[in-house]
Amino acid sequence: MRLLFLAVLRPHTGNAVTAGRLRDHLEAAGHMCVLRDAFDFESPSEIANLIVDENLEAALALHLYRGGRLLQGHSIPFGVIFGGTDLNEDANHKEKKEVMGKVLEEARFAVAFTEAMKDTAQVQWPHATGKIFVQSQGIATIPNANFNWNTFLQQSLGLIMLFPKCSPQGGTSLCQEIDQSADNLYIFLIICGLRPVKDPLYLVDAFSEWHQETPNVYMVIVGPEVDPVFTREVKERVRRAAGVRLIREMCQEDLHAVVKSCFALVNSSVSEGMSAAILEAMDLEVPVLARNIPGNSAVVEHGVTGLLFSNPQEFIQLAKRLVSDPALEKEIVTNGREYVRTHHSWQVERDTYQRLIRKLETNLEE
Repeated sequence: MRLLFLAVLRPHTGNAVTAGRLRDHLEAAGHMCVLRDAFDFESPSEIANLIVDENLEAALALHLYRGGRLLQGHSIPFGVIFGGTDLNEDANHKEKKEVMGKVLEEARFAVAFTEAMKDTAQVQWPHATGKIFVQSQGIATIPNANFNWNTFLQQSLGLIMLFPKCSPQGGTSLCQEIDQSADNLYIFLIICGLRPVKDPLYLVDAFSEWHQETPNVYMVIVGPEVDPVFTREVKERVRRAAGVRLIREMCQEDLHAVVKSCFALVNSSVSEGMSAAILEAMDLEVPVLARNIPGNSAVVEHGVTGLLFSNPQEFIQLAKRLVSDPALEKEIVTNGREYVRTHHSWQVERDTYQRLIRKLETNLEE
């Protein structure tokens, strides 16, 4: 089939990564997949023209409101995938909820990442019961084997691994070398697009205070500048915060290498569907500290596969505990990796979407 796949494709965001992976699944089954950014279209009429121009036979949308609403009223069958903010935020707005309800009426199937998301959707739109399937995100990590962690710390964070500490008078005899090797640093990494729902500033003040007490702990925020106004606020706050750094997005292979080398992955979002960054950290055997919200608690079991915090003070307590307790770190890492392997299989995800897309083929034959 010739498939249209609509998603929000801001580079280096979770949605873009998920969309690319799902496109690969569909094309592996022999389908031709036309992946387009939902933000490039303002109305269904523009999609109608695209359907004709590209001779498209069916469609898929990631995010019920941003993508799904554009697929209404056309002659081709379609399925939808809940993104997270469609359920957690858009459903609280009356007009958007009504639009999404109509999308679900027309959709042949819908996919939720978790049972909790499915339950929420069925409460919001009871008529969709029976057409919502649960498929967690499939995870496959590909860290760049040639990535130089020390160079990254020096160039991106302004940290010098080995530096001389001299008296004001100078002179090599009065200098001693202070070992700031990467092994002595604790890097806490937040991966997110810079927008309010990801709340990257939530922990900044508390973490900065901790850094002033313990200079070898750092928080690094990495991700694309999604919201220009909010990005300015983030840059200004980070500029004033000791021990906190902000860096631009990077390619997936390098990002996975950074995750693999950091001490812990942190998620401070207000809302999540299913955080791929959390799951990738687990796969890379890196401990996770996540804000205790439904999307995160669905994949992080406190004290087992990660640690959940409800406020900045609790985060600091848990982070300190993790730094001082290697046995806890080892246990969480082991359990997290096993959880991802068991529940987030890339192959199972591929099989599920290839099966669901056949529902659209069946509709074409009918």
